[in-house]
Amino acid sequence: MSSKVEWKAKNINLGGAIVIAAACAVIGLVIGLTVQNFDVLSLIGLGGEDSYRGNWSQLDEVYGRLMSNYNGEIDFGAVVEGAKKGMVEALGDQYTVYMTPEENKSFMDDLHGNVGSGIGIEMGLRDGYVRVLRTLPDNPARKAGILAGDIIFKIDGEEVWQLSSDEIASRVRGADGSDVVVTVVRDGEELDYAMKREAINNVSEYVEFDGSTAIVTVTRFDSDTGKLVQKEAEKFAEKGINKVILDLRNNGGGYVSAAQEMLSLWIDGQIVYKQQSKNSGDTVSYASSGRAILKDMKTIVLINGSTASASEIVAGALQDYGKATIVGEQSYGKGVVQTLLNLSNGATLKVTTADWYTPNGNSISQAGITPDIVIERTYDDINKMIDPQLDKAKEL
Repeated sequence: MSSKVEWKAKNINLGGAIVIAAACAVIGLVIGLTVQNFDVLSLIGLGGEDSYRGNWSQLDEVYGRLMSNYNGEIDFGAVVEGAKKGMVEALGDQYTVYMTPEENKSFMDDLHGNVGSGIGIEMGLRDGYVRVLRTLPDNPARKAGILAGDIIFKIDGEEVWQLSSDEIASRVRGADGSDVVVTVVRDGEELDYAMKREAINNVSEYVEFDGSTAIVTVTRFDSDTGKLVQKEAEKFAEKGINKVILDLRNNGGGYVSAAQEMLSLWIDGQIVYKQQSKNSGDTVSYASSGRAILKDMKTIVLINGSTASASEIVAGALQDYGKATIVGEQSYGKGVVQTLLNLSNGATLKVTTADWYTPNGNSISQAGITPDIVIERTYDDINKMIDPQLDKAKEL
């Protein structure tokens, strides 16, 4: 055990990680929004804007002094990139991020589930550390013996515990069939797991049936997730479905438009969320009309501490309208919306542009969504394949 690390619950800064693959990350991976947890309203160009005001002479002064006094080579491009990142980080908003072209590509791949090869785990920030939330069936991590609750400590012998979820995820990824050694900490003990990376099938939604109950699991809100869920819902009547369990656990968010589209299955033409922005003012968003084929269907929504952003919009709206019973644990609490702004050099700004509220005007920032029925699912439950939250949902 490294003497630098005291393995107990504590608050440390893991590079600004929220919860990934997305409030959670599927290593193999889904980072999401693994990434980071986010909601994308639009992807627009940023160029030709001259309305900003600022005196940048002090930056010129710093660069000039470096040029005159620094005893070494100065890479101007690296200095500029560092200045961009520093400017954005100075805002103090964990959700507003400058991404290089390479980081942007990785971010968009994660958003759309193009995660490549890895070991197949979901992870998130818990008690100050990035921990395994769940291992995926028939993937290397589960076969090797990695368990939910394990702290990710090293990758190929290099300590990564202090890094963010997305940084850890990038190190776990690799070529299909390549070797990787992941060291975890469990009950204060370091354990090494040698694995070969495999291609990870990362769908955004899937449906299982338990008698007359449809269990709809949505892992993230990809651009087409709403349409995919709608197609599945259109088959429920012929299958004799009379209850839906919507599983949003570990769903870190994604496209708000996809969440809005999915809500239209339960909510007919009414407000699904409200926004407040100092730049664009107050706005409201509505569900589509005439598509609420599940409006009278008994519905239970499962949430946990990694349910965030767009998935909280869904849970909050269904709760406000009394369309669903919410079961599980307090959600993450991310009541802000990000917009992606393209930059001229291929980089991207992910910028917090608004606060959002449930139809009843409730903010979920920090507080999250409170379940109607609170039931915990422990790491031990997960490792034993026990699911008291789903069991309760089936009983209702």
